[in-house]
Amino acid sequence: MNAVVQSKKSQSITTVPVLEMSEQELISVLENSIYPGASRESIKMAISYCAAAKLDPLQKPVHIVPMWDTKAKRMRDVILPGIGLYRTQAARSGEYAGVSEPEFGEDVTETIGGVTVTYPKWCKATVKRRLPSGEIVEFSAKEFWKENYAVKGGQEKSIAPNAMWAKRPYGQLAKCAEAQALRKAFPELGAQPTAEEMQGSTIETSEVIDGQTGEIIQVQKSAARPALEPYSQEHFEQNFPKWKDLVESGKRSAEDILAMIRSKATLTEEQEAAIRALGETANDFAEIAEG
Repeated sequence: MNAVVQSKKSQSITTVPVLEMSEQELISVLENSIYPGASRESIKMAISYCAAAKLDPLQKPVHIVPMWDTKAKRMRDVILPGIGLYRTQAARSGEYAGVSEPEFGEDVTETIGGVTVTYPKWCKATVKRRLPSGEIVEFSAKEFWKENYAVKGGQEKSIAPNAMWAKRPYGQLAKCAEAQALRKAFPELGAQPTAEEMQGSTIETSEVIDGQTGEIIQVQKSAARPALEPYSQEHFEQNFPKWKDLVESGKRSAEDILAMIRSKATLTEEQEAAIRALGETANDFAEIAEG
């Protein structure tokens, strides 16, 4: 059942059928589970997006993607659909006939922005659609890693791949190829790029140009974030044991912890290194357990 968010004019609350949840309760749930670390203003934008599109925000159909605004010289949150939403909409059409396993091009090892990464040169995905006549038609899309990878960016304007693209070069590119194939097979889904495709991009204006179709897409964005204060060493030392427990228990990854803190404050290189070390330690424990 799709619990659609609806606004009641007679009451200044947003409710979800069946759950009968007020807007404040919904924001609290999303803030602590679906979008940890996101600002309340950005979460409200995500709720509004879901309400307009008749989507259930608890299923996380859209993502809150931090993007660097070159004009404002600060980060902004942009609401974008996830590839899961495209998959769901295609399946509900009754004409979706599956997707192929991703095909990858040759491996390339390169040092980009000081980071050495091995990635597939390209990825191809094919989505199948069953026409009213019963005929199954294939729609393929081929995406190149260098044209899609998300950069670290920020004030340093680093061109190195961000943590996710460096860690999962195949998985991330496969999502981009599948998203493009889904748009080709089901153009009624819309032409807006997914969060997986736009992560790490920069905002030049209030518009984003879809590199595949050339269409200009308006993006919904929040007010500019205020300048962030440095994270105090005192608070860092107080909270470090809690973060360590979260990472070692598997409830959060080191990247999750970093993203949460960066949304509220800036970290020193030493503080970031200490948190990243938690992830490396957790991986070592996992390997020992598997052995």
